[in-house]
Amino acid sequence: MRRTGLLLSCLVFALTFQCDAAEKNIIFFITDDESPTLGCYGDPVAVTPAIDELAADGTMFLNAFATTASCSASRSVVMSGLHNHKNGQYGHQHSYHKFASFDNVVSLSLPRVLANAGYRTAQIGKYHVAPEAVYHYETYLKGNGRNAVEMAENCREFINNKEDDRPFFIYFGTSDPHRGGGIDKTSKLKLKPDLFGNRPENGSYEGVDEVFYEPEDVIIPPFMTDTPETREELAQYYQSCSRVDRGLARLVQVLKEADLYDKTMIVFTSDHGMAFSGGKTTVFEAGLRVPFVVRNPYEKNRGVKSTAMISHVDITPSLLDFAGGLNPKTNGPKKWVNPDQFWKERGENLKENRGPKLRSYHGKSWIPILGDADAEHWETIFASHTFHEIQMYYPMRVVRDKEYKLIWNIAHGLPYPFASDLWRASSWQAQFQKGMTAPYGQKTVGDYIHRPQFELYHISEDPNESNNLAGKTEYAEILKKYQTKLKDFQKEMDDPWIMKWDYE
Repeated sequence: MRRTGLLLSCLVFALTFQCDAAEKNIIFFITDDESPTLGCYGDPVAVTPAIDELAADGTMFLNAFATTASCSASRSVVMSGLHNHKNGQYGHQHSYHKFASFDNVVSLSLPRVLANAGYRTAQIGKYHVAPEAVYHYETYLKGNGRNAVEMAENCREFINNKEDDRPFFIYFGTSDPHRGGGIDKTSKLKLKPDLFGNRPENGSYEGVDEVFYEPEDVIIPPFMTDTPETREELAQYYQSCSRVDRGLARLVQVLKEADLYDKTMIVFTSDHGMAFSGGKTTVFEAGLRVPFVVRNPYEKNRGVKSTAMISHVDITPSLLDFAGGLNPKTNGPKKWVNPDQFWKERGENLKENRGPKLRSYHGKSWIPILGDADAEHWETIFASHTFHEIQMYYPMRVVRDKEYKLIWNIAHGLPYPFASDLWRASSWQAQFQKGMTAPYGQKTVGDYIHRPQFELYHISEDPNESNNLAGKTEYAEILKKYQTKLKDFQKEMDDPWIMKWDYE
């Protein structure tokens, strides 16, 4: 009898414990320089079972785009719901680059508005935005950004915290598959591949079951040239992507062990495309197109492949909408904080270069279209690039719909500047050293470095951006139409570079 009573007490305790777990938690998982090189996106080589399983149980967006293909600038858009023209962060925030968002972005920033909506917030891994007071998290967790398994384990205590009954939000940012860690000295090639954060000589990170790839097996993207150097670098890149997947698998395991997997929405994406010339720092498809998977445990329709066009500018309003904190009338936070009052209470004043007052997001929530394969979101999306590193001045503006894409290379008279890691890349140098006429993907080396003022692509028929229509008379009216769209957007966004239409 006493045994039965004890079991009954344990059952009541367990049920109570389960009911007490907070609902509607959020994990935002963002990788560094990753294209949709994933099994769920049709890559036959990529070993990514965790993200594939997430996609099979959620909504996978086939047309998801970053607004800029530069790490720091992109993350400021992700965490503010504002294009760079309004949030003020045009490039890298670290070291001498020194870009930062305007102080009044504090009224819309992702961690701030979720905290105001009743969430406990934590960040782990890559952060790369400024100022911290604007993008402030309550808790900063530590972990090796190259070991997402370790990062997931280091989130366990925060996830399992029963002393705080608020739902949680975790910003989980890996450093993989960004370039770094030196070169593979075991390569027999003269130009040796970057390690992409992998351990030398097929080493493994602690707790990670690494996946190794053979150069002859990888898939060559259309924007690159099939060379031994390219294949060796892609093999390293694929390994780094698979390590990310191992971390996601561990994070899901942690959630399931805490009985929170079905109470937590997981969003998986990347800040922009892969770190190869033609991808990262460009506004070509390979730079802007990103993986984007959402598993919302409260959405009944699962395993959906959506063709809707979504943008990174949609992330903050979408997560806030899920949290119940989005005001549909203003498309801003229900609990909007006046930035002047915020800084005054801190004993500071807003800086002069603060941009306009901000009440609304540029993006819009995709929560209502989850689970609907035929739903539409944006008819037109916009993208930009101005800086990566401070010395890399090359402003570009983009307007794109499902039919055409226009790129305006504002500084077209200048040679295209390279991020330092992309310039050193063996996959680029192998072609660059052959001369300006050497092929590089759909272009030549010379075409890549010296760009025309306008690039117009019939993107629905030319997804690889191989045929520039801007100079063809039969497309003059279409060119003019998309130029007008771009100007209108720049005016709306207070883009300072709009003056270049008149002065250059």
